[in-house]
Amino acid sequence: MEKTFDQVWQNCLEIIKDNVNQQSFKTWFEPIRPVKLNGHVLTIQVPSQFFYEWLEEHYIDLLKKTINKELGSEGRLEYSIIMENNFRNANPYTVNIPAVNSKALRNPPVSMPIDLNSNSIKNPFILPGLKKMHVESQLNPNYSFDNLVEGDCNRLARSAGFAVANKPGGTAFNPLLIYGGVGLGKTHLANAIGIEIKKNFPNKTVLYVQSEKFCHQFVDAVKNNSHNDFIHFYQMIDTLIIDDVQFFAGKEKTQDVFFQIFNHLHQTGKQLVLTSDKSPIELIGLEQRLLSRFKWGLSADLQVPNLETRIAILEKKIYADGIDMPKDVIEYLAYNITTNVRELEGALISLVAQSTLNRKAITMDLARQMIDKFVKNTTREISIDFIQKVVSDYFSLPLELLKSKTRKREVVQARQIAMFFAKNMTKSSLASIGLQCGGKDHATVLHACRTVNNLMETDKKFRIYIDDIEKKIGNQ
Repeated sequence: MEKTFDQVWQNCLEIIKDNVNQQSFKTWFEPIRPVKLNGHVLTIQVPSQFFYEWLEEHYIDLLKKTINKELGSEGRLEYSIIMENNFRNANPYTVNIPAVNSKALRNPPVSMPIDLNSNSIKNPFILPGLKKMHVESQLNPNYSFDNLVEGDCNRLARSAGFAVANKPGGTAFNPLLIYGGVGLGKTHLANAIGIEIKKNFPNKTVLYVQSEKFCHQFVDAVKNNSHNDFIHFYQMIDTLIIDDVQFFAGKEKTQDVFFQIFNHLHQTGKQLVLTSDKSPIELIGLEQRLLSRFKWGLSADLQVPNLETRIAILEKKIYADGIDMPKDVIEYLAYNITTNVRELEGALISLVAQSTLNRKAITMDLARQMIDKFVKNTTREISIDFIQKVVSDYFSLPLELLKSKTRKREVVQARQIAMFFAKNMTKSSLASIGLQCGGKDHATVLHACRTVNNLMETDKKFRIYIDDIEKKIGNQ
């Protein structure tokens, strides 16, 4: 008795199920329907062009083995690709691909018949009746590369972003995942990439969207029975920028739909830029299949800016706003606000507001008053930069000399005192303290602390130095 196409495909599925994980089987094989069996040719129906391309790229060898086992060495697989419900007028078509021919992977894909001028695709950002050229980018024009100060804290991410902007979808940085803490510039850099792409490639469709907005749009699409429109809209974007992907955590359906969109865009050479508050390995609540895709390209972190970068950020902001501010006030702000760029700019705005409203000149006294109020309700760790500044001023030494590797006696002692206070007054590791104090190791920091403790017990004059410096640090 001859096998039916249903029996042949069921036998194939039994083999496939033993060779792929449960999630992959559910995603890529359960939706397939056998259509007919004509001699040694089995026809299967797949939901979309993208689905067919994914099978051919990732499961060609497995399909070849199963077809050979069931239909012999002459076995062939034929795909019937049916468009989504919105495209019922599009005629289904078949693609004859010999399952035994791995060159099928390099066959040019058949374009999906999406009419970009059709009124059937709803734009979740505006109203039904979408034309691709009418998609607004949602980018903030103030967040450009020109306004982004480069420093050690962001050099890798900024360089990668600039490379992506000059060749979207054509670099190894796809997706580009930018991660870092609050207020370190993730949104700024993501927008800057989009702005630069729009400048370099005016005809490309760039879209910036916050993950929460994406989630809300998807919920609305499900309510309005326009799930397919939602997917097709996002699949048309040339560069998709998703901000704060950590908000997808725990939202299984949203992750499923983003997974589809991600795969389609990535496979068709479109650029993806993602931001997150954590690295991929630290993201909790996201499916492994999504996390693995986030790791395909480059993950670049943004760190807390160092003193020099903080000063440069303030100077650039002051220059852009046409504000006249003494250099010592700028340095004072940079020394004291160490958490992130957002708070640094907030402190600057507060200072300018105080000066304007009270009709007072911007002075160190005004800056001290403002800083006291600004940080009054926050628990803030004293920075190593500030400790070094206080110590170098106390001994009338240039700050850069203190940070250097010179072995001059007076500099060595000042550096040891800075290490001593950094260990006692910050949460920084010994290695971090040593790195910022002349590139020393943790053993040097421990030795410095022991030396300072010994001198405090045996040298009254030295003890006075320590007490004075401690008061200056405490009165910041």
